[in-house]
Amino acid sequence: MDVPTANVINSIDVTTLVGLRDRALIGIMAYSFARVSAVVSMRVEDYFSAGKRWWVRLHEKGGKRHEMPCHHNLEAYLDAYLQAAKILEAKKSPLFRSARGRTDGLTANAMSRVHVWQMIQRRAREAGLNGVFAAIPSARRGSLPISTMAARLRMRNSWRRTKARAQRSFTIAPGMKLPSMRSSGS
Repeated sequence: MDVPTANVINSIDVTTLVGLRDRALIGIMAYSFARVSAVVSMRVEDYFSAGKRWWVRLHEKGGKRHEMPCHHNLEAYLDAYLQAAKILEAKKSPLFRSARGRTDGLTANAMSRVHVWQMIQRRAREAGLNGVFAAIPSARRGSLPISTMAARLRMRNSWRRTKARAQRSFTIAPGMKLPSMRSSGS
């Protein structure tokens, strides 16, 4: 796990049920490189024992199921959350439930992707990270601030626009260019 993600996880107050849920949710995204939609669609039964190890089952796009063994830290996060929430017996219920207002209670409804995004941004600010924190780490780039990723996208898109302009301004005869497609404002 990279340093910014570890800082976010370590800064979460785990004396509350919502804190335990947030640590488990960020932990599963960090250790499994899962998409937010796959994590929020998990049911309690998607965290299961197979032999001596605990596993998680992710339901990915196109109906694909991805099962993987839990990292020992993730196992501890999920066990603490499930024990505190008392939802281990409700196998078909959502694993990550939305909070009831600003209380420490959880509803029976699953969290939405938007609420997960807001929670991650709030937890990143509380951990002292500047900028917008990427919700989904990837194995190749780690967890980068969104501002860094946005700068890379702007640079790539700028290069593409320059290349497209160069292709549009070809000549039809020596010294003659086609008029630009942009309006001159008159």
